[in-house]
Amino acid sequence: MGIGPIVSAMRRNRVGAILIAVQIAVTYAVLCNSLFVIQQRVALSQRPSGADEQNIFVLESVSLAEPAELISRQRADLDSLRALPGVVDAYASGSYPFANDGFAEGFGATPAQDSPTAIGANYFADEHTLHTLGLTLIAGRNFLPEEVTNLENEELPTPAVLIVSRAFADQMFPKGGALGKSIYNAQPKSVSTIVGIVDRLQSPWTGATGPTSTFVDNTIMIPAHFASADAFYVIRCQPARLAVVMQAAQVSLIRLEPTRIIKLVQPMTAARADSYRDDLGVAIILGVVSAALVAVTVFGIVGLTSYWVSERQRQIGIRRALGATRAAILRYFQTENLLIASAGIGFGVMLALALNLWMVSSFEMARIGLIYPVVGAVLVLVIGQLAAFWPARRAASISPALATRGA
Repeated sequence: MGIGPIVSAMRRNRVGAILIAVQIAVTYAVLCNSLFVIQQRVALSQRPSGADEQNIFVLESVSLAEPAELISRQRADLDSLRALPGVVDAYASGSYPFANDGFAEGFGATPAQDSPTAIGANYFADEHTLHTLGLTLIAGRNFLPEEVTNLENEELPTPAVLIVSRAFADQMFPKGGALGKSIYNAQPKSVSTIVGIVDRLQSPWTGATGPTSTFVDNTIMIPAHFASADAFYVIRCQPARLAVVMQAAQVSLIRLEPTRIIKLVQPMTAARADSYRDDLGVAIILGVVSAALVAVTVFGIVGLTSYWVSERQRQIGIRRALGATRAAILRYFQTENLLIASAGIGFGVMLALALNLWMVSSFEMARIGLIYPVVGAVLVLVIGQLAAFWPARRAASISPALATRGA
């Protein structure tokens, strides 16, 4: 049987066909955008930080020492930590990747700029920071010990030199040649020279600027010992020694200052998981909603096809009596469902693009790629055909005599 009689039959039952087509269109639009958002969120959670995360942990120590003693206490702490068996290196800072806490500054390429060329998250660092984090220095050099100043009570220094990430350097100087260039901070007025560039170093904030932003990789290292009463010690261990060193580090620091408070001891991998928890939560919620919509659509297709089968028993019986095979009956209902699903997908494409444009303007989302409408269409068509198969198979199994008696 050709397409014409199938379309003619659907016109006599247009309300049910339209409802299923609209349901398929909504499911398709949501499914396409959900797959796109899920892929984005998962990709965000897997972005490399640039650090040797598997072998790094962070310890937050609150010292009760007098302010004048903080520098000497911190040096003693770091000497003790670096001397522990299994420790590769350690440094102190006010923040670290995945901390979701810190500050950022804007820099211009010329001293007269009122607005910054690039904004970067700031990390306090010393000559041990690159080694501790396991960063890759792609140009320039590390900080020299004499370049590292003492920062007390979070008084921001005016650094003469900086080490920056590749992303920050590329944004400041798109044509390249950032190494050795001077950059200018408007507040306060200061000038600093880029003496080193690392391949990648993620900012403390992983999702503050939206999925399409590259700010997460814009970072600046300031040569300063962060001597605050509440400081983070970032410690890198030898492979497979993380758990042992985490315990030993706490014992060592408490021995040096029994009155101190250790607020946090956390592997960097756990900090990553915490930082991206919301992104993964969104992906899970969208996955559940998409699965629920697909399930509702499947039940709708099964219900409609089953209803049509029961309403057309006499028609099916007559066709079987005239020689129609079970395969022909099965093909009839599968084709009918395919036409409805195709119409729904046609409308769903427009709905999916409109939904994506709304998300682009409202949530800084990227435009959906061609692959998602294509994959979504294939999934919806396959699921629709599978949903229609069982009632269509039941229709094909109706005997001509039974169908005629039931008329």
